[in-house]
Amino acid sequence: MDKLAEQIGTALDSFPIELPSWGFANTGTRFGKYLQDEAASTVEEKFADASQVHALTGVCPTLALHVEWDLPGGLNDVPRIRSLESEHNIRSGSINPNLFERQEYKFGSICNPDSGIRKLAQEHLLASVELGKALQSQDISLWVADGSNYPGTQSIRKRIDWMMEALAATHAALDPNQRMLIEYKPFEPAFYHTDIADWGMALMLARQAGPQAMVLVDTGHHYQGQNIEQIVAWLMHEERLGGFHFNDRKYADDDLTIGSIDPYQIFRIFHELLSAGQELEKVAFMIDQSHNLKSKMEAMVQTVCTAQEIFAKAAAVNQQELAEHQSACRLVEAEECLRRAFWLDVRPILAEWRKQKGLPEDPLAALRESGYVDRIRAERGARRPKTVSSYA
Repeated sequence: MDKLAEQIGTALDSFPIELPSWGFANTGTRFGKYLQDEAASTVEEKFADASQVHALTGVCPTLALHVEWDLPGGLNDVPRIRSLESEHNIRSGSINPNLFERQEYKFGSICNPDSGIRKLAQEHLLASVELGKALQSQDISLWVADGSNYPGTQSIRKRIDWMMEALAATHAALDPNQRMLIEYKPFEPAFYHTDIADWGMALMLARQAGPQAMVLVDTGHHYQGQNIEQIVAWLMHEERLGGFHFNDRKYADDDLTIGSIDPYQIFRIFHELLSAGQELEKVAFMIDQSHNLKSKMEAMVQTVCTAQEIFAKAAAVNQQELAEHQSACRLVEAEECLRRAFWLDVRPILAEWRKQKGLPEDPLAALRESGYVDRIRAERGARRPKTVSSYA
């Protein structure tokens, strides 16, 4: 067990997890949202909450920032963010442009038939790259919400060209140490066709854009029953796997806690990563969850701990034994080798790993005992309205 614990500990040391600023804020569905008194409403509060999660888990040193929500002043906001980084010991993580909220984007942003609107979206992407440079952030994380809802209403082929032009121009603006991560979604919000609907489209766009363009895999955005670990294997083979957005899904919702629905799927994805023997520091592990019903802080700590537990299980796989079974086509033995690691209770190993690092052995319990949530709930709730209208 000591050797196994060391093996798992080494893997955990290479598994930093980026927190999303929007995960600490009030969010909801397209029908409305339910307010939480403890939710963060300013970037200062988001940094404070992220700092608390990092202090409890020790593995969340960066905070993903959304340009419109966290940096509305553009480069003018950089000094304030720099000050918050220093105050809270949290660095700026991925920079997330907003290509979906402006009224001009009703029919698309970088794929809009109106050249003036495409230019507006392109300028926003270039400004996001400059923000990344100023904050020394490695990744520009792109979700392009463009698409159409009805057959015949848009030229799919023209939109491919417009999208390629925009991504190539964005890539050309990157510093050598920056990357452009391209996310894909089968739908949401477009229901007839989405301009970047799957990993193949994202991979082609990354190749066309340039060597610093990678594919971002959101674990919640795939068709039912899709083999995500096979997608991961292909992207690693092509050296285009940029990172992950962690969440889970039951049907079409993608904001469920990672591993809450299908932990074995997440385990298989992590196993594929670890079995490849590639440098994990080249892969960005990011949470993309908006907890609408769970307590924001508790859900975030729970997410980090769950991801670590499943990652530790994947690190427990006996790769040599598995390879021998695979080569000999010993099907039952190979599958049992995988299942044995999945069913292993890694929580005692994780607790000891945290103890050795001076961290709480149970971060969620430590959060509850700290009184942090009670304090921010009282402070923030006292100055906040108690009702909210629907999105409509």
